[in-house]
Amino acid sequence: MNYSLKIFKHCKDLPREWEMVVGQYNILLSREYFCVLEDSCPENMHCFFVAFWGGGQLIGGALLQYLDFEKHRVLQQNKVSCSIRNFMTRKFSRDVLILGNNMLTGQNGFYFDTEKISPSKAADLLEEAIIEAQNQIKKSTIIIFKDYQASTLHNFSGNIFKFYFKFSVQPNMILNIRENWKTFSDYMANFSKKYRTRATSARKKNEGTEKRELNLGEIKIYQSQLNQLYHNVAENASFNTFFLRENHFESLKKHLKENFRLFGYFLDNELVGFYTMILNLEDIDTYFLGYNKELQKEKQLYLNMLLDMVEFGIKNQFENIIFGRTALEIKSTIGAEPLEIFGLIKHNNSLVNPWMNRIFPSIEPKTEWVQRRPFKESD
Repeated sequence: MNYSLKIFKHCKDLPREWEMVVGQYNILLSREYFCVLEDSCPENMHCFFVAFWGGGQLIGGALLQYLDFEKHRVLQQNKVSCSIRNFMTRKFSRDVLILGNNMLTGQNGFYFDTEKISPSKAADLLEEAIIEAQNQIKKSTIIIFKDYQASTLHNFSGNIFKFYFKFSVQPNMILNIRENWKTFSDYMANFSKKYRTRATSARKKNEGTEKRELNLGEIKIYQSQLNQLYHNVAENASFNTFFLRENHFESLKKHLKENFRLFGYFLDNELVGFYTMILNLEDIDTYFLGYNKELQKEKQLYLNMLLDMVEFGIKNQFENIIFGRTALEIKSTIGAEPLEIFGLIKHNNSLVNPWMNRIFPSIEPKTEWVQRRPFKESD
C-alpha cells in the first residue's frame, strides 16, 4: 500500500474526515483541541498537525510541538545548580521537536486506525513525519517521542529508530475508579484509618471556602487572577519547559465547551485557587491548577482539589483519572498508582547523540519519592 503524509499549521485546514478517523478517539487529538493550541499555546511553543493517508484514505494523525529554549529558563529556582542546568539545556537542547503533547502526561501524540495499518508501520510513518518536519519547518537540536507504555515500545524497535535512546523520568499517576465506588463516601470507606482521618481533616480545614464551576464568561472575568494563581504554582516548580498564555483557559472553554471544566475556590468572594480538567471519553485528564500560597497550607487547598477531582470522577462515572507526573507522593495518598512511561530521544549532532543517555538526566532531573498506599490491605 502507498502511504503519504502532510503537515498542517492551521486546524481549519485539516482533512474534512479528521474527526471521524482521528479526533473522536482522543479529544486531545481533535480539531477543537488543536484550535486551542493554535489560539493559545505557550510563547516558546509552535504546534503542527500531521495527517497520514494509506491507499488514498485518511488512516491516522499526529501532533508535533517545537519548543524553543533559547530564552526560556527551564529551571526557575535561583540556585547555582539550576544555573548550570539552564546553561546545559541551552547548550545541548536549544530547541526540541516533540512527537506528542508536552502539556499533558500520556500518549496523546498520535492515533492510527489499526485495521488499516500495523502499529510498527505506523511508527515508521511517525518517523517519516519527523524527517519531513525537520526538512520543511525547522531542524531541531533534539527529537523526542513522548510517553509510551512499556508494552508499546517494541513498535519503535525498527532499524530507523536505532539512533534513539530510551528514557524514563517520572511515572504517570492514575487512579482507577472502582466499580463499588458509587459515591464519594464509598471511596472514603476504602481508606485505612490513617488516610481517612487525613482526608477528613483536610475537608474541615477547607470549611468557609466556596467552590464553584466557572463558565466562559466568568473565566474571562477572572482571567488575570487565574493566571496569577497558576504562576504561583508553576514558578515554584523546579523544572518548566513552558508557561501558559493568559488566554489559554478561555480558549479551552470556548473550543472544548463541557469537555473542559474549571472550578474555582473563593474565600470572602476572592478567588484563592482553581483546578482544571479535560474530559476525554471515559477518562479525566487533570490539567493545570493554581492557588494562593499563603492559604495553601491553612486550607489544604491542593489536597482538597485532588479529593474534589476524585469526587467528580465517581459522581460522573468515569473510569480513570489521569493525574500526571508531578507531586507523586501526595497523589499516591489519594489512591493514584504509578504507571511507568517511556520516551525516545535523539540529538541531531552525531557526536553528541551517543552521550544522550548521560546528558539527559542532567537536563531533566528525576525526583525520589515514597509511594503511599491509602487503601485497606484487604481491598
